[in-house]
Amino acid sequence: MAAVSVVGVVRISDEPVEDAVAEQQEQAAPDAMMTRIGQVIMLHHAGDREEARGRFLDLWAEIGEEGDPLHRCTLAHYMADTQDDPSDELAWDLRALSAAEELTDGRIAEHHESLAVRAFYPSLHLNLAADYVKLDRTEAARTHLRRARGAIGALGDDSYGDGVRAAIGRLELRLDGDGTSGSGEGPGSLGGPGTSGGPGGETLGPPRRRP
Repeated sequence: MAAVSVVGVVRISDEPVEDAVAEQQEQAAPDAMMTRIGQVIMLHHAGDREEARGRFLDLWAEIGEEGDPLHRCTLAHYMADTQDDPSDELAWDLRALSAAEELTDGRIAEHHESLAVRAFYPSLHLNLAADYVKLDRTEAARTHLRRARGAIGALGDDSYGDGVRAAIGRLELRLDGDGTSGSGEGPGSLGGPGTSGGPGGETLGPPRRRP
């Protein structure tokens, strides 16, 4: 199997949506764990959700609670999408955000030279906002949506940035229009793109959640 580089973050829907899976090994420094995480992401996108969840748990145990924050952030972000319970999805998205807060640009540059930590935050907060909408926690959703909006200056003028900005706008309209739905739909169910470019302008694979 070809090595897979996982770079970036965005989940723009409720049934499988996304973030950023790049199949551009030539642009990324070798990282065996990121390759393994990427392979499980591919398994999940191929439709084997339960198997992916089990393999993610195995990798999480291997990485450890104090392991590399890039590995923890990436795995937790995608692990969230394999959860059946919205509360569990929220817990994994919170783990992803916590790990991102430990990341440095230097560590990310080791994996992909064009990325910066700040480019992760719009998507991370957007996904948390969507989680809180599902749980009917409107004020928490609004808080993270404001944080996502406040962080979009880090996004590039590319398809990835456009997708995140559009998803933020859709969720803002949704919350302003009818408060919250609690329907279990994420930002992507409002018309998010199926694929997009990552923060560094690279070509990405399928989103974390697909419409």
